[in-house]
Amino acid sequence: MSFFGFDLIGLIGLIIIGLIIILVIRLLIVLIPAAIIAIIVWIFTGNLWYAGAAFLLIALLSIVKKL
Repeated sequence: MSFFGFDLIGLIGLIIIGLIIILVIRLLIVLIPAAIIAIIVWIFTGNLWYAGAAFLLIALLSIVKKL
């Protein structure tokens, strides 16, 4: 026998988990170009600071573009 309250809490919990998964996947898709650029910069320069700066710059531009 199932109580309505437990079913409702379970449903809300599953919805929240689903939304978190969707947001994480969407964020990863948005950050793929930034990661590619960072890898290219790292290959050409060999400097992780430049690669990190390139990643942050492209990620910021991607997020601003989405707004």
